[in-house]
Amino acid sequence: MSPREQPLLGVRGLHKRFGQVEVLKGIDLDIDRGQVVALIGPSGSGKTTVLRCLNGLEVPDAGVLTFEGADAVDFAKRPPRAAVAGLREHSAMVFQHYNLFPHRTVLENVIEGPVRVQKRARADATADALALLERVGLADKRDAFPAELSGGQQQRVGIVRALALKPRLLLFDEPTSALDPELVGDVLAAIRELAAEGWTMLLVTHELRFARDVADHVVFMDGGVVVEAGPPSEVLVAPRQERTRQFLHRLLDH
Repeated sequence: MSPREQPLLGVRGLHKRFGQVEVLKGIDLDIDRGQVVALIGPSGSGKTTVLRCLNGLEVPDAGVLTFEGADAVDFAKRPPRAAVAGLREHSAMVFQHYNLFPHRTVLENVIEGPVRVQKRARADATADALALLERVGLADKRDAFPAELSGGQQQRVGIVRALALKPRLLLFDEPTSALDPELVGDVLAAIRELAAEGWTMLLVTHELRFARDVADHVVFMDGGVVVEAGPPSEVLVAPRQERTRQFLHRLLDH
């Protein structure tokens, strides 16, 4: 396989246990550069744990992660701390509940990672942050604190904070689930723009119609395994597995 054909991210045999509970039971996943992958499934199926493993927030018990055919991390061999930390150099995560620093302004929240973690010059990080805030319509909120923003505005700041790290992979963990219904549209519009610009994204979401419109590939998980995967026209419209059909019927009827 030539380097051109390598997926941006390859995941093989990802396992994770919390105490006696095996949350991930051998997840295989490929994400190509510029691809948007939607990860769907019921609560407790392991979706968020997959994201946290890919971002280095959780250490899997087993599994191999490979970025662009290189930098393989084999968790069964107990990788050193540097290898786990290296996962965060490839990806950035947008959390369900924003996770902004409440005592810092919008601008300070956005430049925190580039300046403190990536050691970029403050002036350069600030210029990039202001340009990103302008893109999502929040330039006038640069000096505001999170408590002064709506939930939708806070989530858009969370997206900008992830973009400021210039990651190769954007991870979204139910980015609209904590929002009031009238605020969901602005956040989905921001994600839709990123997809149109060619960002590579793995999106855990319950917004099935949005996933159908934006995702290139849909993965349905249940009980810590991948039940079904394929293009939205198959998984979300004409699923092959009965468990997938049950899940979609329950969600789309509400």
